[in-house]
Amino acid sequence: MLRFIIVTLTLCLALTAQAETPKVSAGKLVRLADFPSEHVPARHVDIWLPPDYSQEQSYAVLYMHDGQMLFDGSTTWNNQEWQVDEVASRLITTGKVQPFIVVGVHNGGANRHSEYFPQRPFQALSKTQRQHQYTLRRSESQKLFNQEVYSDRYLRFLVEELKPYIDAHYSVRTGPAHTFIMGSSMGGLISWYALAEYPRVFGGAACLSTHWPGSFEADNNPIPERFLAYMHDRLPEPEEHRLYFDFGTETLDAMYPPLQARVDNLMSDLGYTERLWQTRKFEGAAHTENDWAKRLHHPLLFLLGN
Repeated sequence: MLRFIIVTLTLCLALTAQAETPKVSAGKLVRLADFPSEHVPARHVDIWLPPDYSQEQSYAVLYMHDGQMLFDGSTTWNNQEWQVDEVASRLITTGKVQPFIVVGVHNGGANRHSEYFPQRPFQALSKTQRQHQYTLRRSESQKLFNQEVYSDRYLRFLVEELKPYIDAHYSVRTGPAHTFIMGSSMGGLISWYALAEYPRVFGGAACLSTHWPGSFEADNNPIPERFLAYMHDRLPEPEEHRLYFDFGTETLDAMYPPLQARVDNLMSDLGYTERLWQTRKFEGAAHTENDWAKRLHHPLLFLLGN
């Protein structure tokens, strides 16, 4: 089963930003094709505007990773999507959340693991442990890490290049109280890492099916310890920053419950309360966009709810 999951994820990485522009059933989608960067390779950015978007109103902003998987299953490698436009528009039009736009940042394809793996915890591994990670493979034809970890540069791209563009071209509230970040699996890792590295930029992070192992090794894996140590030292004080975690129990998510329990203990020890931190378990849920779509309303309500 694990081999099947790894091969499936490999296919996901191979089919990335070449897809046609997604169609949405609610709101409007604007594509910034091959958005340039001095820090990372250029990639598409898809901006979703809610129904009745107006320059006369100010909106919160949700940055989401794996942007090519968010809106239209007919353009994705597995014919699945997060259904962001449907779920977000329903919550906005019913007044359950504050109005917001979504900035869907396409992943780096084969570089995805190198972009999304939190860099400081990786550098805290021993030299031997880092070298071992670079030898691991997703499949016979593809390494786990296509190059050295560069997630700090990916975050600089978001904070120093993409966010200023969004702030200048759209009617948005620019402070951390209205700026959030979300992702799943490796995108869950980079989301909490972004909050910890840039607490004055992001006011909340949602991490679905967070890939706490960091690799696909279940035994003698030093990575979760490094994540916990970093989070203990670097997560912002539990005042106004919000953190959402969740996990399923099937396919790759079956690895997560004991690791998420350790994170939950840490969050409690750090003083995070129910108002600022939430962890949800979804029995029978697998590691798929279909499953994330079914529960997307939970993190949206937690981060953006009225």
